[in-house]
Amino acid sequence: MNRHAGAPTPGDGRSSLAHQRVEVHREASGWAADAVDDALALEVPVALVYNGISHAVMMASPADLEEFALGFSLTEGILAHPHECYDLEVREESRGMAVHLTIAAQRLAELKARRRSLAGRTGCGLCGTESLEQAIRPIPRVRAPALGDAAIQHALGALAEHQRLQAATGATHAAAWCDADGRVRLAREDVGRHNALDKLIGALAREGGPDEDGFVLVSSRASYEMVHKSACAGIGALVAVSAATALAVEQAREAGLLLVGFARPGRQLIYHRPVDILSARAHDG
Repeated sequence: MNRHAGAPTPGDGRSSLAHQRVEVHREASGWAADAVDDALALEVPVALVYNGISHAVMMASPADLEEFALGFSLTEGILAHPHECYDLEVREESRGMAVHLTIAAQRLAELKARRRSLAGRTGCGLCGTESLEQAIRPIPRVRAPALGDAAIQHALGALAEHQRLQAATGATHAAAWCDADGRVRLAREDVGRHNALDKLIGALAREGGPDEDGFVLVSSRASYEMVHKSACAGIGALVAVSAATALAVEQAREAGLLLVGFARPGRQLIYHRPVDILSARAHDG
């Protein structure tokens, strides 16, 4: 795959490419305003273009955009496998960024058919039965790992070390891939929680996919989309620092995904633990 010369590359430089410094005025009650230099997270429109056809424009942090495009393509069902993307190039445009993907002809045909089914069916374009059915797509089954409390707590303690953009700006989310012992192996950040997860999934896909014994830790709530994207990537466990939604729990049960929320130092809340893991834990005990 091609890499645009100006595109962010993995490494410590990612956070510096996704924020800018501006002068702000810090005010406090009873004190005069001070002019200080502050870091703000960048948020730019990113167009995803498949074989010359623009499919979606997302607001995202301008780092790890190749991984973002690949992860989005996989979790949204545009691609079934990473090898169906033949080429990928990030380009700077006048008003933002564009990621140009060259994908398999069959996948492009399916994407065109999906776009036709959403266009012009009703007055508002995306309403109606067909659009609603597409809003909640079937979720694949996954194998949930026998994740221990110690691993979750270890990952929580290490997450901040991998949130350089958040430390600089206070405005971003992170998604981290953790092994069975809770060691953070990969992490990606973005102003959008979905984008951070797509970037992580794209990075995992480039390395051969997720390990069955690992899990994802996200610095956000666990919504339906986060559960669905995880399952589509073959990830069996999702841990969130905030709450889960009712639909997320429903989808986790359908997929057989281990779903943990409100993960904080010393505690976490299990929303769904598959029966086979419960049985294994009871047997071990």
